[in-house]
Amino acid sequence: MKQLVIFDLDGTLINSIKDLGAATNFALEKNGFPTHPLEAYPMYVGNGVSKLIERALPEDQRNEAMIKKIRADFTTYYDIHNTVFSYIPNTAESSFFGLTEELLEHLPENGIKIAVASNKYDAAAKALVTTLFPSISFAAIEGQKEGVPVKPDPSVVFEILGATQVKKADVLYVGDSGVDMETARRACVDSVGVTWGFRSVDELRANYANHIVNTPEEIIPLLD
Repeated sequence: MKQLVIFDLDGTLINSIKDLGAATNFALEKNGFPTHPLEAYPMYVGNGVSKLIERALPEDQRNEAMIKKIRADFTTYYDIHNTVFSYIPNTAESSFFGLTEELLEHLPENGIKIAVASNKYDAAAKALVTTLFPSISFAAIEGQKEGVPVKPDPSVVFEILGATQVKKADVLYVGDSGVDMETARRACVDSVGVTWGFRSVDELRANYANHIVNTPEEIIPLLD
């Protein structure tokens, strides 16, 4: 029986794409750059805010100084507006995010710890999880921190393993992208790719997902 399930945040537990896109567009427009349709942002996210901004900028403006400047404006906006569009469980257009909350309640009730490992900067990750899942008890919520590499580097997973004292063999890592599957592979833990997120099933398979599920309930048999 698995003792810990680590969840990615964006696209796995919440559909945050419109808020991420709106914050990026705000920062781009403020600095005189063209914006993008919100529908384009699923392919921009997944590797942290800096990489999101790099992808959104015109190619000739993708330098460290400009990314840092745009990121500052992004953060100022996103810290205030990060739940304008993000799906709140049980009121989501996609019922899978509501069903995920049921799964999050089920696991601790059955003695299984749960945690979040996100490439979203740490303060925003913690704020979003505690706001959208106020009744859920997480063993750890870890976002991207200064000086710590973003996923697919497995550092965030190792931090959670240290905090929870759970062995790798007793862990499932659940995410919606190739980045998540590669993170799990590098951390040497079993991976579960979900099909309701931002990326395709082909991407999950190409990055060697151990399991692929179409609904949150399908995760439960994988715990044995």
